[in-house]
Amino acid sequence: MILRDVRKNKQKTVLIITLFFIFISLFIYFLSLFLFNNVYLAAIIGLSVSGLSAFISYYNSDKMILKINNARPATREEHLQLTVSLEALCISAGLPMPKLYVMDTPALNAFATGRNPKHAVVCVTTGLLEKLDKYELEGVLAHELSHIKNYDILVSTVAIVMVGFITILADLFTRSLLYGRGRSNDNKAAAVLLIIGLIFIILSPIAATLLKLAVSRNREYLADSSAIEIARNKEGLISALKKLEEQTIPMEFNKATESLLIVPAISPNGKTKDSLWSTHPHTQNRINKLEKIQ
Repeated sequence: MILRDVRKNKQKTVLIITLFFIFISLFIYFLSLFLFNNVYLAAIIGLSVSGLSAFISYYNSDKMILKINNARPATREEHLQLTVSLEALCISAGLPMPKLYVMDTPALNAFATGRNPKHAVVCVTTGLLEKLDKYELEGVLAHELSHIKNYDILVSTVAIVMVGFITILADLFTRSLLYGRGRSNDNKAAAVLLIIGLIFIILSPIAATLLKLAVSRNREYLADSSAIEIARNKEGLISALKKLEEQTIPMEFNKATESLLIVPAISPNGKTKDSLWSTHPHTQNRINKLEKIQ
C-alpha cells in the first residue's frame, strides 16, 4: 500500500510540474506579448522563464522554505539527543540521515521538506525540544520521516514554491496592465490581455489553495500510522499531538508554507483552524485514529 502511495505521489509531482510549466509559459507569453508586441520574442521568453523557474523550484525549494522561515542548521554538540534520536529512527525506517534544522521559537511544531529521501530536511522548533520527552520527540520525528519516505515532501514543497511564483507573476501582470497600456496600439489586444490578467488574479488564490492541498488530509493520517511502524511506540506520538493541540503560543511561520507543519500554526486566540479547506485534519481526529490502532 505504501509503495502504491509513493508511486502516486511521484506521478502527482510530475503532473504539478507539467501544469506549472504550461501555466507559466502561457502567462509569460501573454505578458511579454503585451510588453514587447512580438509573438516570437514572447514565445522564447515564456518557454525560457518557465523552464528556469521549474528547475529552480525542483532543486532549490527546500532552501527557500528554510530561509523564509529563519531556520538554522542544528549541530550535534548543541542538539545531541535530537541527532541521536533521528539517526536511530532513520536506521529503523531504512532512510539516509536528512539534514537537521531548528527554528528558534517557543511554539511546538516541526516539518520536513526536500525533493527525495537523499535530499531531505527535518526541522523542529526549540519549543518542541524543550517541552517533549524522548518518546514524544521520537514520535514527531518518525512522523516527519514518514513524509520523507512516502515522498509527500516532494509534492508539497514544489507546489508551495510554484504557487508563490505564480502569485508574483499575477502581481507583475497587474502592474503591467495598469502602467504599460501605452506600449500597445491595439485596443482589442489590450482588452483581451486585461481580461486574461483579471482571470489570473481571480484564479491565483484558488490555485494556491488547491496546490497546497495536493498532500491531502489522508497524507497526515498515513504519516501518523507509518510513524508508529518506525518508532514502534504509538503512545509517544499520541502524547506529542496532545501537547501540540493544547499549546497556546502563536507561531510566526510563513503562511504560504504552513501546510508543511505537523499541526497548523495556531492563531493568537489559541485555537487551531479546521475546515473543509484545511491542509490538516483536526488534531483530535488524528489522535482518535491512532488510539484505535492495535
